[in-house]
Amino acid sequence: MKIWSLIVFIGTIIFMLGIIFHLQGQSVVGPESSFMYANPEWVSYGIQIAISGIIISGVGISIKIRKLI
Repeated sequence: MKIWSLIVFIGTIIFMLGIIFHLQGQSVVGPESSFMYANPEWVSYGIQIAISGIIISGVGISIKIRKLI
């Protein structure tokens, strides 16, 4: 497996987790017993985590494009 594809895969997983955390903070998904459920802090945390995942995936894609590895 090429390193760039691993980086893109990890970034995608982080992005999806950020979306799930964001939706839990908005009371859309997840159990009501969760500490994230209906918690406005997790709405912003989820967005920040999702953006981090996009950035990580972008790094992997740029490595592939530039053929550094």
